[in-house]
Amino acid sequence: MIPWELLDSAPIPASRDELSLHRRGTDFSVRVGNQELMGSRAHGSEEALARIACRRIASRPRAQVVVGGLGMGYTLSAALKELASDADVLVVELLPAIVEWNRGSLADLAGRPLEDRRVRVHEGDVAETLRVGRASYDSILLDVDNGPEGFTRGGNDWLYGDSGLTAAFRALRPGGILAVWSAGPDRRFAMRLRRTGFRVEDLRVPARGDRGGAQHTIWIAETPS
Repeated sequence: MIPWELLDSAPIPASRDELSLHRRGTDFSVRVGNQELMGSRAHGSEEALARIACRRIASRPRAQVVVGGLGMGYTLSAALKELASDADVLVVELLPAIVEWNRGSLADLAGRPLEDRRVRVHEGDVAETLRVGRASYDSILLDVDNGPEGFTRGGNDWLYGDSGLTAAFRALRPGGILAVWSAGPDRRFAMRLRRTGFRVEDLRVPARGDRGGAQHTIWIAETPS
């Protein structure tokens, strides 16, 4: 068995934990402590998140999309495949190391999506982007932490709580789509989405796409037209 090789590490803001990047052969893993946050072996559900949401707004002229959480670039890459050439995609990533790794060691995994001319990158908290948005976006894709029950940053509780969902609702245009990825189901989160005013679809998708694997959860939440 080929051992994992540590490539790099970086502190996590407002946390005592550390983010680390590992490689074993052609596989990559980003971890928080000893727990994997994301890996290159299973990304079908992240791609499904972007594909399902962006197909619904792809025909809109100059579609405005926010990708909250860059990950390993798979969500962004899948979104770009669905969107027209005049779309504008804002990637908001809190951790500078994730952006750096996506421009270096991880760049080829998803086809170098950060080099697409439709993409802008903002290193910051997606919560701040949502707070200032007012009917600004056609779709918001959230793959932050590990979903509503994430473990890397306590501040993400706001994002998935009533205040954060209200901010997302206000930041979307009529008929806009909020798509949220989670490692597992969360009935209370789905209830919060509906209470905010969204029409909600609760989907289970395989982590490895056509290759199956564990089931992850995607919520597709739409604002009234």
